[in-house]
Amino acid sequence: MGRESIKERIEFLRSEIERHDRLYYVEARPVIGDRDYDLLYEELLKLEREHPEFHSDSSPTQRVSGEPLSGFAQVRHNPPMQSLDKTHSKGELADFDAMVRKEVDGFTYNVEPKVDGVSMSLFYEDRRLVRAATRGNGQVGDDVTLNVKTIRAIPLRLPPSAPESLEVRGEVYMTRDGFVKLNEREEESGREPFANPRNAAAGSLKLLDSKEVANRPLDIVIYNAGGTGCEGFSTHSEMIETFRYWGFPVTPWSKTCATMEDVYAAIDELETLRHTFRFEIDGAVVKLNERSLYDVLGATAHGPRWARAYKYAPERAETVVE
Repeated sequence: MGRESIKERIEFLRSEIERHDRLYYVEARPVIGDRDYDLLYEELLKLEREHPEFHSDSSPTQRVSGEPLSGFAQVRHNPPMQSLDKTHSKGELADFDAMVRKEVDGFTYNVEPKVDGVSMSLFYEDRRLVRAATRGNGQVGDDVTLNVKTIRAIPLRLPPSAPESLEVRGEVYMTRDGFVKLNEREEESGREPFANPRNAAAGSLKLLDSKEVANRPLDIVIYNAGGTGCEGFSTHSEMIETFRYWGFPVTPWSKTCATMEDVYAAIDELETLRHTFRFEIDGAVVKLNERSLYDVLGATAHGPRWARAYKYAPERAETVVE
């Protein structure tokens, strides 16, 4: 096999593995078995080892590699990664709606799950993932790129239709089933189990060995734009659908609502579905769908004025203490 043929084969294998990763981890509709996938991966790994001149940091084989980290570098967010102001009643949501209508009109709302995880920012240059950072204090977060690369649902490179430079933001979470299995392993090893999936996800991202992180059942939902690459979207729902097209995992449920009555119905429906998702949710996010109005409404020091988090009441159950 000549040099060009080897290069073409490597690129084909990378594209095929990326396609199967997306089908399996994002779309939940795999078309090949584990053994066939492993054969593709092993062939790519072999060719890359034999031909290091074709190395690429965005290759699927680079998701878990390198030596353990000595610590985390700092990343400054621009714009800041803000939190959402919280509401706990429909009356408080009505107050939010009244505030918005005093300043803008001709808009709709979008309602989606509030994922209980760890906020994350993903940066792409030349359509390749170059950096992942936690929210930290909103102004500065930790560079956890190597750990985040182990999450197979995250594309390491984007299709030609995506901008060359792009930042998207989302929530890293630990799957429900994965959390149960992880705690079983922790207890079997004599270690203290994690209190909840969010703590387990946060602790996993802080590990200094990405190979150990790869064994943790982490996933991600992308739900917002960052500071570059998303300026052309007119609505939030359009942007999220385009993220899906580019290969990002996005929320499996959302509703566009014309009135507050529609918003109330949507958050009630979402509450009935809260245990059907792969991730834990602790409420709903209500935001204006029309992105052109975001600058008009602006933000406070804490969070945007065009969105609110609606928190569900804590669940209660009875148990027996032995």
